[in-house]
Amino acid sequence: MFKGSITALMTPFQADGSVDEGAFKALVEWQIEEGTHGLVPVGTTGESPTLSHDEHQRVIDLCIDVAGGRVPVIAGTGSNSTAEAISLTRHAKDAGADAALIVTPYYNKPHQGGLYDYYKNIADAVDIPIIVYNVPPRTSVDIAVDTLARLRRECPNIVGVKDATADLARPLATRDACGPDFCQLSGEDATALALLVNGGVGCISVTSNVAPRLCAELHNAWQRGDLQSAQEINHRLYPLSKALFLETSPAPVKYAASLLNRASTTVRSPLVPTSEATQAAVRAAMVHAGLLN
Repeated sequence: MFKGSITALMTPFQADGSVDEGAFKALVEWQIEEGTHGLVPVGTTGESPTLSHDEHQRVIDLCIDVAGGRVPVIAGTGSNSTAEAISLTRHAKDAGADAALIVTPYYNKPHQGGLYDYYKNIADAVDIPIIVYNVPPRTSVDIAVDTLARLRRECPNIVGVKDATADLARPLATRDACGPDFCQLSGEDATALALLVNGGVGCISVTSNVAPRLCAELHNAWQRGDLQSAQEINHRLYPLSKALFLETSPAPVKYAASLLNRASTTVRSPLVPTSEATQAAVRAAMVHAGLLN
């Protein structure tokens, strides 16, 4: 259903911290022109925890409007409140999103029964394809493969997982438990190609915010069976994917985007702009990838 390079879009801000709608719309258009296979507005990279509900919904609306059906839009609609996640997911469906990306509830740390209840309630309330977003370093909870399999059996609209665990044995277990048609997407750029080898079909990527063509070409090469080209591109991108997480994302990728005149470096508190050391590493990685001279 969803595959290839899917960009976890940053949300550009003006110097005063307001959403820069012009820069966001230009970013969406550039992504599509460069060959990106799908778009995720207001995920983690979009600084969703600091957006108001109105801003959250507005960014989704803008993305869907600019994309115009040319690529799928998977809207970030998760929360640590089930009722809030249902509300955001309903809006995404009504706005015309192709799917919803729903993160495991953060901070309140539910056990597996609570995670099942959260996703089951959302899936029953909103008839839209749902991608489960599992990112334990951010949320402090890890949805088990058995829980995913139970949701897969009982909720036809839970169609896949964004796996940001960097556990390369997990896609094998997930495929066995959930079936070959369950859409497994990497949520960790540095291991995206390895996840493809083990049963994945794509990556929801931070790196593709600034290297959309290279990221798309990596997945295109994989899909046509050209492993050598995919490996070569992966080697070019690896230093950048590593540098973009030297500090809390999305501050480093916003700095990288500023070097391409795609966004300002502004992030919302409690995040702060990157240090000079990280800036130097990001710039060097972009030169290595061929994105800067």
